[in-house]
Amino acid sequence: MHSREFDRWSRVREQGLLRYVLVNGVVFYGLPMFVLMTFVIPHPRLNVLQSAMLWMALAGSGYGIARWMVQERRFRKVGGRS
Repeated sequence: MHSREFDRWSRVREQGLLRYVLVNGVVFYGLPMFVLMTFVIPHPRLNVLQSAMLWMALAGSGYGIARWMVQERRFRKVGGRS
C-alpha cells in the first residue's frame, strides 16, 4: 500500500464499515447487479423487482464487506494498527 493509498484508506476508514458497504458495495456494485439480474437471472419464485433487489442487496453487501477486509489487511500491514 503506497502512501497515497494509505492516506485515502485512513479517510475512508474513519467513515466506517457500514457507510463503505452501502456506498461502495450496494450502490457501486449492487446497483449494476440489480440491472443485470433483472434481465439475465430472475428468481423463479419472486417477481422481477423482488428478485433483482435480493441480488443487489446480497451481491453488493458481500462485495463491500470483502473489499473492506482486503483494504483493512493492507492498511494494517503498512502500520496503521487500530
